[in-house]
Amino acid sequence: MSGGAPASELLRWLNRLAPLLGLLLVYAIFAFVVPESFLSLRNVETILRQSAIVGTAALGMTLVIIAGGIDLSAGSMIALSTVVIAAMLERGAGPLTAAAAGVTAGALCGLFNGALITGLRVVPFIVTLGTLLIVRGAAKGLGREQKIDVPPESLAWLDDLLASLGGGQRWMLVPSGVWLMLALALLVAGLLRYTRLGRHVFAVGSNEQTARLCGVPVPRVKITVYVASGLFAGIAGLLQFSRLTVGDPTVAQGLELPVIAAVVIGGGSLAGGEGSILGTLVGALIMEVIRSGCSQSGVPNWVQEIITGAIIVLAGALDRLRHRRAAE
Repeated sequence: MSGGAPASELLRWLNRLAPLLGLLLVYAIFAFVVPESFLSLRNVETILRQSAIVGTAALGMTLVIIAGGIDLSAGSMIALSTVVIAAMLERGAGPLTAAAAGVTAGALCGLFNGALITGLRVVPFIVTLGTLLIVRGAAKGLGREQKIDVPPESLAWLDDLLASLGGGQRWMLVPSGVWLMLALALLVAGLLRYTRLGRHVFAVGSNEQTARLCGVPVPRVKITVYVASGLFAGIAGLLQFSRLTVGDPTVAQGLELPVIAAVVIGGGSLAGGEGSILGTLVGALIMEVIRSGCSQSGVPNWVQEIITGAIIVLAGALDRLRHRRAAE
């Protein structure tokens, strides 16, 4: 008995640190294979820039998955956000107004998802599979099934969010879009750890019926996490627009899968009740490090997809094994 508690605590910390250890291992492998280019500060900056869109959207997905849900419409909401931003700029709106409109569009889509899930009592997979098509169709309709180009003079600071840093900006270390993702990550991590809402999110994901009997407002919690998912997808859409500088209703197709994968690789459980913001960001970075390392090593794209898919399957298998041991 005396040795069981320390062993259990050690195992718990290993589970928490496993994604971070995995990131360090993957980075070390590619650093050994392609040392000249991969270890450069410019490449590290590029990896962070490339992971910002998935990482930002995954912050909201983490809340949804911890609460026992899923959101398959994240990619469509990102596309809709870029179209709304471009349409607002095209009509003469200021960059801040356009950005706010794009983020709001994502949050409203999340509210729509949450209302359908709680109101109709339909499983989130089916609802968000449907809204994936609804929101994508709305984006295509708003853009008249084509990209919306924006005059360069209307962009102001919008195209700088994920731009590579110039010589006079090296003091920033990474672009402002990456800093935005990190600030939002700290905010969500604090919410999960120190607020009543955070405790309610974990309670609903762990056992919804027990949470309801304990007085947790389950429908309100579910709606809140889906609004948050839409909100962060909208912010990810803002970052996507910054990269492309056009409103594209066809962009981010299938991006919901890397977003969900970031949460799962980072230790989140699709069964609900488990997940962390640090793990999610690490999961997003692992996928981007693999992509960058494989590209610089000359590995074909199809091999990159196989490697990433294998890591996702391994993460899911480890999650099931962990739950099986906990049940024993």
